[in-house]
Amino acid sequence: MAKDESFDIVSEVDMQEVDNAVQQASREVSQRYDLKDTRSEVDLDKQAATVTVKAPSDFVARQVIDLLHTKLVQRKVDLKALTWGKMEVAAGSTVRTTASIVNGIEETVAKRISKDIRDAKFKVKSQVEGEKLRVSSASRDELQKVIALVRGNDYGIPLQFTNRR
Repeated sequence: MAKDESFDIVSEVDMQEVDNAVQQASREVSQRYDLKDTRSEVDLDKQAATVTVKAPSDFVARQVIDLLHTKLVQRKVDLKALTWGKMEVAAGSTVRTTASIVNGIEETVAKRISKDIRDAKFKVKSQVEGEKLRVSSASRDELQKVIALVRGNDYGIPLQFTNRR
């Protein structure tokens, strides 16, 4: 019997690239003429995997978020990796919003992906292993069809395909 081929479906974000994008955005906020004296800030907490934007108004905060999105796209970080919260009124008549950075596939999303693969009736096995989904089959062609299926659907998070064996 032939050995099974397999790959993992994961959702990972390169935190170094996010850090670089936040630093670039912060530097540009301090230098741009329309944002220079607004006391706006962009901060990254690597431990909690969150990005915080503080600004004097909702309008300025949205400009800073757009600037951050531009820097993230330039560094090839998928914007689906950020889940933005609501704008909150902070101290000193400022607003603050926080984005959490998605790392790993939640169990409900992994089960939905696995169900979609089963419903397509490919000759593959898929199993949830922590924060990733392992798909295996005897045929590489079946695995490529699964990759095409998963890429074609939107699950709300960035997905990568790793550990092809």
